[in-house]
Amino acid sequence: MKGKAEVHEETKQLVIFKLGDEEFGVDILQVREIERLGQGITRVPKSPIFVEGVINLRGEIVPIVDLRKRFGLTVLAIGHDSRVVIVEVSNNQIGMMVDRVVEVLRIPVSAIEMAPSITKGVEAYFLSGVAKIGERLIILLDLERALSAEEMKQLNEVQSEAEAEGN
Repeated sequence: MKGKAEVHEETKQLVIFKLGDEEFGVDILQVREIERLGQGITRVPKSPIFVEGVINLRGEIVPIVDLRKRFGLTVLAIGHDSRVVIVEVSNNQIGMMVDRVVEVLRIPVSAIEMAPSITKGVEAYFLSGVAKIGERLIILLDLERALSAEEMKQLNEVQSEAEAEGN
């Protein structure tokens, strides 16, 4: 045998986005698409505080969650770089409002560590880990935990109400 056998390290592909100065990542397999906030978000009465409303995405009503509100971070005005990341969670499509989408990045699984119990205001319960890439720290969201079963039920109600009203 000539030379060393190549070892292929397992990697994860993530969509990286920013909330304030912090970088967050979600598994690309859960991301359906990334949209500008150009289209209007329709507010739905009596929806949970972290729900901005709904959008009509090619005929499908998608609830929009403001991640800043969800994680108890300072809420900012929607900016030029703001995006909605459409993800699939528990067979439901949900839009997550983020400040800016940075990149799609493939990282080695070995770069992922358990999340510390407190991570810049975002409860560790919502996190699947922290990736260290050079000097960068990327907080990995566990989308299945980002919304409780009760909150998912509330989102389904918001979606149903919007569909009934024909939004």
